[in-house]
Amino acid sequence: MASSLHSNNTQICPNPTALNGGSAADGNSQISKKPRLYADPPPLFTPSDIMSEFSHHDPAVARINNGSFGCCPSSVLSAQNQLQLQWLRQPDNFYFNQLQPKIIQSRTIIKDIINADHVDEVSIVDNATTAAAIVLQQIAWGFAEGKFCRGDAAVMLHYAYGAVKKSVEAYFTRAGGYVIEVPLPFPVSSADEIVKEFRQALRRGKQNGRKVRLAVIDHVTSMPTVVIPVKELVTICREEGVDQVFVDAAHGIGCVDVDMKQIGADFYTSNLHKWFFCPPSVAFLYCKKSTNNSDLHHPVVSHEYGNGLAIESAWIGTRDYSSYLVVPKVLEFINRFEGGIEGIKKRNHEYVVEMGQMLVKAWGTRLGCPPEMCSSMVMVGLPACLGISSDHDALELRTCLRDKFGVEVPIYYGPPKDGEEGGVVTGYARISYQVYNKVEDYYKFRDAINQLVDNAFTCASLPIS
Repeated sequence: MASSLHSNNTQICPNPTALNGGSAADGNSQISKKPRLYADPPPLFTPSDIMSEFSHHDPAVARINNGSFGCCPSSVLSAQNQLQLQWLRQPDNFYFNQLQPKIIQSRTIIKDIINADHVDEVSIVDNATTAAAIVLQQIAWGFAEGKFCRGDAAVMLHYAYGAVKKSVEAYFTRAGGYVIEVPLPFPVSSADEIVKEFRQALRRGKQNGRKVRLAVIDHVTSMPTVVIPVKELVTICREEGVDQVFVDAAHGIGCVDVDMKQIGADFYTSNLHKWFFCPPSVAFLYCKKSTNNSDLHHPVVSHEYGNGLAIESAWIGTRDYSSYLVVPKVLEFINRFEGGIEGIKKRNHEYVVEMGQMLVKAWGTRLGCPPEMCSSMVMVGLPACLGISSDHDALELRTCLRDKFGVEVPIYYGPPKDGEEGGVVTGYARISYQVYNKVEDYYKFRDAINQLVDNAFTCASLPIS
């Protein structure tokens, strides 16, 4: 089972695959025209190259949690450091002559990768949380200016990221909006379950003549992690007359297929530091050109206010913009894997499913969703005898695994459903796979849990902090 992963843990394949080129300035380039920096395919990475690129990782830790903070290779960190030094050496020259052209270069690469129509549709911001604030801020202004009525609705998933939920509370609810959360089953058996619940929630939102002003849809939920059928949900929103659709894809680019024309949302954001190898922190926000974006502004107001979101976001005062500027170097890194980002995504998905299946077989449990609903992360059921009975237990078990076993992995508590008795799996680990991982990382996790089980450990024995 694991031999294929063990023998090729750096995801290097023997023969390079030619990447389709295309002018970065071509606003109508298709997704097949992947941007590249070489006239000829670059040399592919060897296993030792990968070890060198991530040699700054702690070798004592099985780091199977790429989903939380991502990773950045040494070559990109070196490029970032050079940019920082260029700024410090002569900041005026860098500001007047280099900063904006470099940001436009990064935006153009992102535009091509996500299959947007125009570079003007792509803004670079520091985090997907900032992107959410930009979208929600203009909704709040809609209430303040009388465009929306008190009680108009927003629909979002129950498993939406916590920071985005807080943003909805801060901007939408406080402005007078009514929020409907879509309950999602977990474990989930099929995408149809999600589609059904979403339709029902939208119809609840439209009761009593309410207008649904916004739908917030995750592309990949964080905890528990599941790939959401985002194209289908966007289509339903159009059918039901939802004003605007915002896709929160913090785990999008580099992890799942990201194509703006196919998805069809008004707004789409993704971090670049999670699965796209950028240093923290940087994200993009796509704003569909046909959408009325005149009220979209960066929440930090500076000299560029009123010049369009992309320009506003490119200068919000003196700060370190180097993470925005290394996208070309990241592309160079990615193109040294066969198939580029598409090849990395495919292999990460295959390997994380393989490792997840190895773990549930060892523990007699199950995955949290079918393999086709996994990205580069998967939820793995933990043995019921561990006695995970609260969010606190899940956090303390995670700390125990880190401190005593050198395993970094998030733990999720899912309360038993009505009627379920003892022996039910209530704890799941979210494992990630990225190019630096190897099979030993997952064996280390398996063996740590097995040792806890053999020692009759339960979460009730953990100290109360």
